[in-house]
Amino acid sequence: MLLVITYFNIKYVNTNMDIEKIKKIIVDQKEEIEEIYRREKIIKREIDFTRLQNFLAKPNILLITGPRRSGKSTLATFILRDKRAGYLNFDDERLAGFCADDFDVALRAFYELYGQDIEHFIFDEIQNISGWELFANRLRRTKKIIITGSNANLLSEELATHLTGRYFEFVLYPFSFREFLDFRGIVIEENDFYSTKKISRIKKNLTEYLNCGGFPETFKFGAAIAGRIYEDVIVKDILLRYGVKNKKTFREMANYVVSNFAGGLNYRKLGHVFSIKDVHTVKNYIDYLSSVFLIFVFEKFSYKLKQRYITSKKVYAIDTGMINEVAVNFSDNFGRIMENAVAIDLRRRKNYWQEKSKIFYWSDYSGKEVDFAVKNKNKITQLIQVCHKLDAMGPKEREIKALVLASDELKCDNLLIITDDEEGVEKIDGKKVIKIPLWKWLLIDYKK
Repeated sequence: MLLVITYFNIKYVNTNMDIEKIKKIIVDQKEEIEEIYRREKIIKREIDFTRLQNFLAKPNILLITGPRRSGKSTLATFILRDKRAGYLNFDDERLAGFCADDFDVALRAFYELYGQDIEHFIFDEIQNISGWELFANRLRRTKKIIITGSNANLLSEELATHLTGRYFEFVLYPFSFREFLDFRGIVIEENDFYSTKKISRIKKNLTEYLNCGGFPETFKFGAAIAGRIYEDVIVKDILLRYGVKNKKTFREMANYVVSNFAGGLNYRKLGHVFSIKDVHTVKNYIDYLSSVFLIFVFEKFSYKLKQRYITSKKVYAIDTGMINEVAVNFSDNFGRIMENAVAIDLRRRKNYWQEKSKIFYWSDYSGKEVDFAVKNKNKITQLIQVCHKLDAMGPKEREIKALVLASDELKCDNLLIITDDEEGVEKIDGKKVIKIPLWKWLLIDYKK
């Protein structure tokens, strides 16, 4: 039992954790992090560190979310690498039974270990503890705090309730292709884009990247780790946390949705497939998958907001390596794999550098479709098609015709087709259509 003295009023708080035990966990976790920095190759992520560091100021909280094992903890410690910071990861079995009242015990443990003047704190997977947001709200007034977590809904909803906007959320994605090459020690110079030998090496690495995905641990333990991450998320972050009753049906639907990557998503039709009568249950299931970053969805673009909500959406998986482990038809759908890779990178670019942009897909009444419509402010600024092979007359005519129709309707002349290997410019109906290989599009400096 911890004795707390507040303005000369004495009260007793029931706690479950012993301060010496918490101090041991804090020290052990810090040593684990230091060992990782000594043993592992740490890749500096392609993000605006200055922006994150500038936002990490009292009384704000920096919230780093994203899928499990995407590197959130490493990013948080990297940001505060030159600071004396307290770190506590709540995804630790030794903290089972930790409750809201134990936060003050943990804070006391930090002070005894590092001194009363410690200013920076990192709390990893803090959403595991009920009532955490009240503690964070109190502490952020005098300290600088980074919180990480793999459930966007639980974190943002609770923070929004108590912090009224005094936090900044940053979503970290698995490695980009550029970061993947960096991990491999491959440096890309601009002149490499003209070298047949170097392009061949880049394309070989791209094939491996699309197959294994961008989760950092896949580079150490193999592609199968993406499947284990998927299973951990399903069990720990959804089935247990949300108390899903029909676990078998949920698992089947999750596998079905991930296997339907780069495809349409209609709640009512999905309910029919799995004999779920209540469409709200289907929507909740999809929300669960989205909140833990297994999937994300794009709406159909329309100037009428109602149309965006009622029309079918398109669904993408967070990682192509995860698709490879979950979907049964991965190798037969390279065009869709390319599209999913582009979708991930568009989301990554939006969150890292182009936060004001929004991404949609476009289609007309006859079913002609453009994969991505990028919106900035009040206008569509780019239309993107992804096509594996554009040399056949059928696919080429279909993809370009859809682009031209969308260009006319949305008044956008920035038209791009991302291909497997084609490059060049075509003039169609007076419009310039740029073709670029996927490997080059993934490597261009989009921060300029």
